Amino acid sequence: MSDVAKLAGVSPMTVSRVMNGDPNVRQSTRKKVDEAVAALNYVPNQAARRLAGVRAIRIGFLYSNPSAGYLTEFLVGLLNQASLNNVQLVVEKCEGEQWKEKTQRLIDNGVDGIILPPPLCDVPGLINLIAKAGTPAVAVACGLPDKRVSAVSIDDYQAAYAMTNHLISLGHQRIGFVIGHPNQTASARRLAGFKAAIADRNVASSPDLIVQGLFTYRSGLDAAETLLSQEHRPSAIFASNDDMAAATVAIAHRMGLDVPGDLTVAGFDDTALATTIWPELTTVRQPIADMAETAVKFLVRQIRAEREGAPEGPEHLLMDFSLIRRQSDAAPRLRPTTKIGLKS
Repeated sequence: MSDVAKLAGVSPMTVSRVMNGDPNVRQSTRKKVDEAVAALNYVPNQAARRLAGVRAIRIGFLYSNPSAGYLTEFLVGLLNQASLNNVQLVVEKCEGEQWKEKTQRLIDNGVDGIILPPPLCDVPGLINLIAKAGTPAVAVACGLPDKRVSAVSIDDYQAAYAMTNHLISLGHQRIGFVIGHPNQTASARRLAGFKAAIADRNVASSPDLIVQGLFTYRSGLDAAETLLSQEHRPSAIFASNDDMAAATVAIAHRMGLDVPGDLTVAGFDDTALATTIWPELTTVRQPIADMAETAVKFLVRQIRAEREGAPEGPEHLLMDFSLIRRQSDAAPRLRPTTKIGLKS
């Protein structure tokens, strides 16, 4: 197969796709491969191909994410794609430094590949361990992708910039921001995007308007209470995920504030939670399930290519995000700056 690929001027994976009748291969490329196959009298080893196709693929999934909504969406994507590709999932939960033990266990048990969602995708030592073992892996929603593993993500900076710009366009001049967990690269990228939009539009900027969260509902409650207890409270709050945005809505209701009449709230991720609270959340849609499905596809492709003797390198993909408007955002309500006295 490698000889055919060299003669045709394509990759071994392309030869494999042609031999398997992949309809997505261009006709001109298919012709080159067919001519090379004929010239070399290449005949695939059918017994080996049947063995490779029948043998199940075992993929390890390591997770340590505090957001239940994110994890649910991710698992939906994994399970959907796993069922289509004869993939067996081996799931391991990691707490703290357990990633060393759990990852080594997966490697020792002979998994064919490993998927790393945030925050594990940003742990250098974990990537080093997997790369040293020669196990294919995909980092999902990571920061700067490591060349040794595949990666799929969105541009968190641009997504946060777009949402902040949207809030400013509605007329909000005092916007609060709830940061995600400090152990995730996405948190810093979203904060940077928020700050950039604030600076570009000359909107009020103050350290009091930025509060630390941990991507959990509980941390969102604390952050929202801090922001809404200020004497000059923000007219809008942008939280780094839907869990913390939902918590912000809850605190606003507890304080007697109308959302979005008195307070606009925006989230990030577009998990199921965004449409199960009232009012439904305006949010950034990160295609979590699609990203998980893509991670499985990347690994399956890489593993099958290696089994067929035509190894492929890691793939990197930046997926699109979208801004989803629902009922939790509106223009700020105008109020008089001075008290109105009653006529006697």
